Amino acid sequence: MGNWEGEADLNNKKLKTAIAIAIVGIHSFHFFLAASSIIHHPSSMGRLSLRLRLPLLLLTLIIVIVNSGCSSSSRCRAIAFSPAKKLHMRDKVRSMFYHAYDNYMAHAFPHDELKPLTNNFTDSLSELGNLNLQFLPQNYNGSALSLIESLSTLLVLGNFTEFERGVMWLSENLTFDVDARVNLFECNIRVLGGLISAHILASENKSWFTNISYNDRLLHLARDLGQRFLPAFETPTGLPYAWINLKHGVMENETTETSTSGCGSLILEMGALSRLTSDSRFEGAALRALRKLWNMRSSLDLLGTTLNVLTGEWIEYSSGIGAGVDSFYEYLLKAYILFGSDEYWDMFHSAYLAVQKYFRHGPWYHEADMRSGKATYWQLTSLQAFWPGLQTLVGDVAAANLSHREFFYVWKKYGVLPERYLLEHATLHPTERYYPLRPELAESTYYLYQATKDPWYLEVGESIVASLNSHTKVDGGFASVRDVSTMQLEDHQHSFFLSETCKYLYLLYDDSFVAGRNFVFTTEGHPLPVRSLWHERLPEAYITSNRTSFKTSRVSPLSSQVCPEMIRGAKVESACHVPDLRVNHQCTSDAECGIDSTSCRKRTCSIAGYCGLWRFVH
Repeated sequence: MGNWEGEADLNNKKLKTAIAIAIVGIHSFHFFLAASSIIHHPSSMGRLSLRLRLPLLLLTLIIVIVNSGCSSSSRCRAIAFSPAKKLHMRDKVRSMFYHAYDNYMAHAFPHDELKPLTNNFTDSLSELGNLNLQFLPQNYNGSALSLIESLSTLLVLGNFTEFERGVMWLSENLTFDVDARVNLFECNIRVLGGLISAHILASENKSWFTNISYNDRLLHLARDLGQRFLPAFETPTGLPYAWINLKHGVMENETTETSTSGCGSLILEMGALSRLTSDSRFEGAALRALRKLWNMRSSLDLLGTTLNVLTGEWIEYSSGIGAGVDSFYEYLLKAYILFGSDEYWDMFHSAYLAVQKYFRHGPWYHEADMRSGKATYWQLTSLQAFWPGLQTLVGDVAAANLSHREFFYVWKKYGVLPERYLLEHATLHPTERYYPLRPELAESTYYLYQATKDPWYLEVGESIVASLNSHTKVDGGFASVRDVSTMQLEDHQHSFFLSETCKYLYLLYDDSFVAGRNFVFTTEGHPLPVRSLWHERLPEAYITSNRTSFKTSRVSPLSSQVCPEMIRGAKVESACHVPDLRVNHQCTSDAECGIDSTSCRKRTCSIAGYCGLWRFVH
């Protein structure tokens, strides 16, 4: 497992083996015929040898060509993945998006999401995160959620006409003055993030509009929604309630339990809203919650998964990089990129080191108790597949590549990525076997290709596209998979398929939308431009060949590395590296040993008193 090679590499090896066998066979055959000719026709020996040597020379020439032209696996793949094939794949993804989008507009709009098996709709905004489907609204008729989620993807695809049409409809019809209880986190990343991203892109490119004059209506809607969020933050701790009624605020007897992601993944959207409106309340509320959450970490710099917003006490101490926590780590780094405060980098750096130290097991990431660091659950979750993309963004490309290949291994094993996969038994979780069209593997594939330009990632994308079309495409759109072992489908096309899955796959083959520009993508795939007015000057680090160099003044999510001001000019090692306590690497206990920069494994103290990779730490 994890010993992956591209098909071009494999075919190259097979070709060399076949040629070698052929040469041995021809040599043997040549010897037999030559001997036979000498016995029966001695005078024809020279002529026969020449005739037999011609194919031998041709085979030798093939060997030379193979060794010179395809000595690098990336070079072989580049030959196989031509510019024409990239355009073909781009057009395939474009067709996927429009098949999903057009069916939504025809059968579900202006409701929230499409039911592709029955050509129906679901008003699902109040259901997101609501596992028990409690307190569902009676008179809620949707907020055009899938349209909001599609706006930035329409721009990535260059469809300004449909973008204008969507903006026009939302400007004239959308209202949040509805009696609907929604999940703060989900509504923030999907609706608020979608509106803010679309507003920024529209306001910077008003020439796109031919039938209307854009008047910042999307920003007005975003501000109205942000104001409806604020009552959720009115707690003794500053940690927000997980649920808010858009019309009436926090409901009586509302649950006080929320997740780490729910408290710590609000800063990008609400911070951007504050900068766009000059109203500091939004960013202030999100930042206060984030700081409180960080102060609740353990002495190991680990956080749990769920907590009580009134008391600030942890409910679930086991944690990882998957569901309930994932976007917390993502937003620490991306907030640093977008806003430039070293406070975000300091939090991310400490949190990242803790993850590498306590969650990582080779290329896999298990869950662990935040108090002791001991492993709790050995499982892969599909949401973890965002992690290689985040590692790429911070510069840990080698580690990202290893993890990405394991996720792709599981994808290939089942055809799609199951929600949970048990690492100890290398098998499916007994109940969580579904695949709801999640984008995380495509997202990480996109980032790794941007950082390395290795065409193998284009092949990965091709495999993902083929699987989606083979297993999830139906006449009415794209359906979620209920059970990956049977490929039984579920009547639901999630809005993030439009905002993320299709977007990242398209950008993998055509990045013209982001080329030469600086964007941060939110956890829902909505692009936010990195503006110098929003932060102090930031460094940009990028890798050229085998050296690391730095470029001042700009930072981009497409950069291989993002590093803080204080280390500019220094050689950048793996972000998980922790040096040994002593320069001479001597030690008396494991506590004096650091983390290896290449493998990200914990170094331990040997009997002889030296730090090294003496044993594998679970």
